[in-house]
Amino acid sequence: MSMKEKIVICGRDISEKDIETTVFIVDNFGSFSRTELAKTVCECLDWVTLADKPKVEGGVKLLEYLESIGEIVLPLKNEKMAECGRRAMKAIKITEKTDPKRELTGELSDFSPIELKLAYTQGSIELWKEYIERYHPQKYAKPYAANIKYLIKCKSKVLGCMLFSSSAWALEDRDKWIGWSEYDRSQRLMYVVNNTRFLLLPWLKINNLASHVLGKAIKQLPRDWLKEYMYEPVLLETFVNSEYKGTCYKASNWIKIGNTKGRSRQDSHHKYLSSPKDIYMYPLCKDFRKYLTGEKEPKIRVRS
Repeated sequence: MSMKEKIVICGRDISEKDIETTVFIVDNFGSFSRTELAKTVCECLDWVTLADKPKVEGGVKLLEYLESIGEIVLPLKNEKMAECGRRAMKAIKITEKTDPKRELTGELSDFSPIELKLAYTQGSIELWKEYIERYHPQKYAKPYAANIKYLIKCKSKVLGCMLFSSSAWALEDRDKWIGWSEYDRSQRLMYVVNNTRFLLLPWLKINNLASHVLGKAIKQLPRDWLKEYMYEPVLLETFVNSEYKGTCYKASNWIKIGNTKGRSRQDSHHKYLSSPKDIYMYPLCKDFRKYLTGEKEPKIRVRS
């Protein structure tokens, strides 16, 4: 295949050698599923994250791109397995563990210490999912790519949940505010992290709890992300429905910089419409723009 234009997928400049290798893999391992092919492609191209895990999403996108231009023919998607997966994701069992509790009222000083506990065991993840499904307006949806889940706790009491995950692919107002070119964004989008879910349970009436939790998350998340994914983010983003005022984000010094255009977070093809939302950003360091435009290199953890 002779390349007439530059191809960038998930931050990688795709070379002719990459394409030749991918075509060879598909031709010789036709019995593999799409996911197995994507993993094999990533292994052969050394296409991995800083945590040394295959960038399967990028492998899938490369495969689908090559199929779209007629270079390869992929195996059919296993719709039966996909449907089982969709049902499993939706079938979150609601139990008495998340039943409403008595109302808690008072000042922050009455509920100390408040901590963000990582949800990483099977039990804590299932509890996190159940609270989100039961009490968050947007319900549970499988997190996109890299993510960290927190249970907000006061001793043994669960007060709420948070989710931080990979940032939205393209936001016109955000990208202008950062000063991003399309190439810069493709190379450094990973250093922006999205606060995708923030839930405080409805029976809580604790003054300033929301802004206090956001403040703790701002300090804790970079360390946890560095430990889990081998690099430290430099900027946070979140989307707030226009009917809400974003009071807790404003109180925590997040900056409203514009609006979304009414598309889903990873929709680069204008297919999936959603209601426009306000965009709030929080810089995690003073020089975040220099990191995001390549003038400085963000902090990474070297694997020992």
